[in-house]
Amino acid sequence: MESCKIQNLYHLEGTMAEEYLQKFTYPWEALDGIKDFILELGARLPKDRYEEVSEHVWVAKSATVAPTAFLGAPCIIGEETEVRHCAFIRGNALVGDHCVVGNSTELKNVILLGHVQVPHYNYVGDSILGVYSHMGAGSITSNVKSDKTLVVVKGEEGQMETGRKKFGAMLGDHVEVGCNSVLNPGTVVCPESNIYPTSCVRGVVPANSIWKKDGNIVKKVTK
Repeated sequence: MESCKIQNLYHLEGTMAEEYLQKFTYPWEALDGIKDFILELGARLPKDRYEEVSEHVWVAKSATVAPTAFLGAPCIIGEETEVRHCAFIRGNALVGDHCVVGNSTELKNVILLGHVQVPHYNYVGDSILGVYSHMGAGSITSNVKSDKTLVVVKGEEGQMETGRKKFGAMLGDHVEVGCNSVLNPGTVVCPESNIYPTSCVRGVVPANSIWKKDGNIVKKVTK
């Protein structure tokens, strides 16, 4: 499944997760090691730019964190990032530079690469979001199947067993997810694609595509 490979989903250069994600072929392979990577990376962050505000919680001095936000360990909040009122970061969260984590948004076992916006009532779990990706208000990643079986990634190129019970969504760079959409377990949205509001998405959405009503996928038309 060539389109689902890390090298085809994400621009890693200059992101905090670059050295970590380069070790893997597919992004979901990286989910189990996020905690250990954050602990290792946090310990060597430059002290002139980052502060360990509590044990294993590192926040960039240029970041803005609302006093009502909860930062669970381990986590890293990148430079120029904004964490808003009542955000709930449960832990195992690497939030890159220039991101927005909004009011009542919950993060768990995630990597947000950079310039990512999850600004209003979002749940993002066991997921990796590419640079400049954006989740509209109320959109969520569903990370466990209702029958609790292992997640399979399914697309036009075939399907792949992941061996994972928990797997949210992999969003490529510059992906736009419409308001109140649900990204079902094992969803992969390739770069530059859009999801219509109130969609129920599953499988692989090709690059430069639009997921429309009832799963109708069309290629973007460039003018």
